[in-house]
Amino acid sequence: MNAPIANVFSALSTDLYEITMACGYWKAGLRNHQAAFHVVFRENPFSGEFTLACGLASAIDFLRGFHFTETEIAYLAAQSGNDDRPLFDPGFLEYLGGLRLTCDIDAMPEGTLVFPHEPLIRVCGPIMECQIVETALLNVLNFQSLVATKAARVCLAAGDDAVVEFGLRRAQGMDGGLSASRAAYIGGCAGTSNLLAGKRYGIPVSGTQAHSWIMAFESETEAFQTYAEALPNNCVFLVDTYNSLEGVRRAISASKWLRRHGHEPIGIRLDSGDRVMLSIEARRLLDEAGFANAAIICSGDLDEYAIAEMKSRGAKINIWGVGTKLATGQPDAALGVVYKLGAVRRPGEPWRYRIKLSDEPAKISCPGSLQVRRFCQPNGQFKADAIYEIDHAIAEPFAIFDPTTNARREIPAATDFADLLVPIFRDGELVYRVPEIRAAREYARKQLGCAPPEILKMSHPRHYEVGLESALFELRSKLIRRAKRQPSP
Repeated sequence: MNAPIANVFSALSTDLYEITMACGYWKAGLRNHQAAFHVVFRENPFSGEFTLACGLASAIDFLRGFHFTETEIAYLAAQSGNDDRPLFDPGFLEYLGGLRLTCDIDAMPEGTLVFPHEPLIRVCGPIMECQIVETALLNVLNFQSLVATKAARVCLAAGDDAVVEFGLRRAQGMDGGLSASRAAYIGGCAGTSNLLAGKRYGIPVSGTQAHSWIMAFESETEAFQTYAEALPNNCVFLVDTYNSLEGVRRAISASKWLRRHGHEPIGIRLDSGDRVMLSIEARRLLDEAGFANAAIICSGDLDEYAIAEMKSRGAKINIWGVGTKLATGQPDAALGVVYKLGAVRRPGEPWRYRIKLSDEPAKISCPGSLQVRRFCQPNGQFKADAIYEIDHAIAEPFAIFDPTTNARREIPAATDFADLLVPIFRDGELVYRVPEIRAAREYARKQLGCAPPEILKMSHPRHYEVGLESALFELRSKLIRRAKRQPSP
């Protein structure tokens, strides 16, 4: 399923300065000037060495429906400047009212393993259009890529155990909760507690019971028995309300009742205490009682580090319910994606390359219209990535330069490769077949399977090599020198 992420997008899903710049372009007669922008980030989240691209389908939903309604134009007309006069020219607003997307857009498919400085999306078209869609693209890709990456890390830590996303109640708003559930599933989670995400995207849903259910009855035994009678085909017993091991024993009693009536329990859930010790003892009790197939589900303030630590101590847990730290992308608040201009051109003229300088080498932008080429070992494992300018001829052997250290590496001729950005829109028309969410999830799984294992490690991961192709490196170096020679005012 690929239903829209939520009814939150409009052409006003942008910052004011995007519209004021668009007005400036319109007044300056630049509405037909072309631009090439790229969505990139500068650092992997969670002190890791990889990121999963996510959010493209949601971005496509926004772009396909992009237009300003009459009420939105009226809202803009009501905005005033510091002289209390209308901020926007009526002619500009009339132009906005008829504006439709005509850009060419290329992007990495959802689930692609991506690294700093590589464009997730390239937007080429009239500069006004490119500018206005900036904020929404950054919003969608930033959050969903962050959560998908967190989910991938959690699932890597869990190994063969299933992970279920439980984060809606702690998510950043209902729209954030929906986006998080979607991204977590693509990142590898087996399901979600979020019913709306389940309905909208076809994600498997899972749920147990809360402590309030147990506390609503006079005894834990009564609570378990009543639940078993009410929903005999959905019994996961939450056992830690009063005493976890006594709760396990009471859950076993309820499970025996279920079995006598033709049903089997799903398992038990541990939410607090020393869950390693409790899971080991609970496994023994369940097995001795004849419930070897009953799952032990663990929840409560989990992340990849907690799961890895508990597994290293021998925890007997089958399913991990991960909530707050997954749905909110803790401890990182954002991926930090940016939208940088690479080139501009007047109608009928060649591209003029642009670059942004910074005292921090990692923040110096790349000029041109960019593509990413991924080189692979004969066994399919990723070897290195090269960022190149699509209008420049590429020579073999392929030389790449680290964008921050300028270190050089040569890729042997005839090395297998694939270009990662694929056509999404041409002249504003969708030309991409958006995969079902399960296909995006499977693609992410395969991408992680092709990554060098050393870059996926939780601690001290190895750096994955990404470089600028030699012609792009020379162009960037020349533009840096030229920009630094600009005369003072």
